[in-house]
Amino acid sequence: MIKSRRLNKKSLLSHHALGIQPQVQSNAQEYLRTPLYHQIYLVLRQMILDGELQFGDRLPGEQELMHQYEVSRITAQRAVNELAREGLVVRERGRGTRVVRRLMVPPIFSPTQGLLDNLQLMGKETQARLLEFNYVPAPPEAAAALGLAGEGLKRSTKRARLETVQRAVRVRSVEGVPFSHLTTFVPEDIGRMFSEDDLASQPMLSLLEQSGVRISSATQTLGATLADSRIALSLGVVVGSALLQLRRVVRDDQQRPVEYLIALYNPAHYQYRMAMSRTQGKTSKGWTSPGEISS
Repeated sequence: MIKSRRLNKKSLLSHHALGIQPQVQSNAQEYLRTPLYHQIYLVLRQMILDGELQFGDRLPGEQELMHQYEVSRITAQRAVNELAREGLVVRERGRGTRVVRRLMVPPIFSPTQGLLDNLQLMGKETQARLLEFNYVPAPPEAAAALGLAGEGLKRSTKRARLETVQRAVRVRSVEGVPFSHLTTFVPEDIGRMFSEDDLASQPMLSLLEQSGVRISSATQTLGATLADSRIALSLGVVVGSALLQLRRVVRDDQQRPVEYLIALYNPAHYQYRMAMSRTQGKTSKGWTSPGEISS
């Protein structure tokens, strides 16, 4: 039998997210908007994805879930039904419920060192499906990132023309398993140098270089977000699933922004890895990484 996870009223989901397992028995959070069955489902699902519950392991029975989370039989049953509907577990008459989900594809690790080379290599070793491709007025966030608009920017006639951007949406997979949802914005004059068919078959960085762009650098920020219904469908996850969010601006050798990317990753299949060194500062020691940018 697996080790039970007992969580208090204020922390069913928050403690799980932090990896904390308080030794307090209590129930699910009734005051949250998320239904109780869904809270239990999310905890069990994450335990499966994290490998705490592995292929062949037995799930706690409905009676145990009722006692552990202080919920009704219907609530416990519905939580397990959601796992079964997603194909993570299977119910067996007289034998209980067991985990049937295997992590067939190991997570992709993307080191921050050699960022551009790694991005190009990953583009060649994975498969992309193009969902959307069009030319649109640059949304405010993309316009600011690409230097097409924004406070203090001198808007010449040339700049005004560049406020139309190529927008593309792709889903990238490895061995048939989707792991990233990518939305790219490219200045129109560059985007017109390659076609929709090109983008459906080649990585963006390769197309930019083939178009004569001399890529020099990139800056990016990492954060987190939740999957809405559209993203969840594309990545094969449940609405509300936690995703790694990355925003990246790629620049050429003249420091002109040539691509703005908003990428959403399923953390079960994609992780960032950073090597760090302990260094001596003026007054104390600290951790640094190659190319680290402080804000």
